[in-house]
Amino acid sequence: MKPNIAITIGDFNGVGPEIILKSITHPSIKKEIHPVLIGSYEIFEHYAKKLKIGIEFTKVENQKIKFESGSIPVIDVHKVTIKQLQIGQTSPDAGVCAGSAIERAIKLCLEKEVDAMVTAPVSKEALHYAGYNFPGQTEMLAMLTRSERVTMMLLTNTMRVALATVHIPIKKVSENIFLDRLLEKLETINGSLKNDLGISSPTIAVLGLNPHAGENGAIGMEEKEIIIPAIKKGEEKGINVVGPFSADGFFASGAYKKYDAILAMYHDQGLIPLKMSGFDEGVNYSAGLKIIRTSPDHGTAFDIAGKGIANPGSMIAAIQLASSIAQRRKK
Repeated sequence: MKPNIAITIGDFNGVGPEIILKSITHPSIKKEIHPVLIGSYEIFEHYAKKLKIGIEFTKVENQKIKFESGSIPVIDVHKVTIKQLQIGQTSPDAGVCAGSAIERAIKLCLEKEVDAMVTAPVSKEALHYAGYNFPGQTEMLAMLTRSERVTMMLLTNTMRVALATVHIPIKKVSENIFLDRLLEKLETINGSLKNDLGISSPTIAVLGLNPHAGENGAIGMEEKEIIIPAIKKGEEKGINVVGPFSADGFFASGAYKKYDAILAMYHDQGLIPLKMSGFDEGVNYSAGLKIIRTSPDHGTAFDIAGKGIANPGSMIAAIQLASSIAQRRKK
């Protein structure tokens, strides 16, 4: 039985509507899921015509969603006209629409009306204009679902990278790395690899924070005082975890290929090599969330918005992962 997947519009001034429509009409996705789009009915219609994608929409207001073949249900959460489009720019209207769509998708997931949600890219600036003061969608989802243990994990065909810290300034990274947090991340990653990705005996590599993983305290003490003790605690809990590795050599030597997941200490440390390895196929997965949520691993791409050239590969992969996890959890 095909899972029902809610897909949020993201920032409608970016590539969100385009990659959504390209994805849900892709042959593999049409066979795999029942989609419900959440955002602006008029914007989706506009983009379908502009991109010459033959698709029929059914507007959903207060009635129950009907997943019928031949028509895609659209929940119109924010009344937007085409005149309000500001392609390639940040606008409060886009932030309101994006934030409202996320809230509605969360509600549908919690009420079991859909099996999972996939979020198109948002502009954090636009969300802030609209009053959604979160560092990113992951943090917003964690709070609105009251999920206490959520870890951002990015996946491509070649690697899976989880983050110890996410959307914070580099100068604050060190003060946000402590033993209990790293142990919690390891437990969450280990559980997700087993339960959602079907890896029975996963192995996790942990990166150091400092150059050369601290060189035994010569270049910083975080490894000796925090990271190594967290690894040992993880081993005591039955997690197959090793490290800390010096990030440059770890990725350059191909050592990452030996492990099922990598725990990086900060955003760019893990995501630069991951995105270089598969930018058009990467998926952002919220491990430990009470609901299933995935998204493409790229941003709003304002520079190419409205041009019809956006690659839907990452969105297709995000939908496929959400579908796979939803079906696994139903077993």
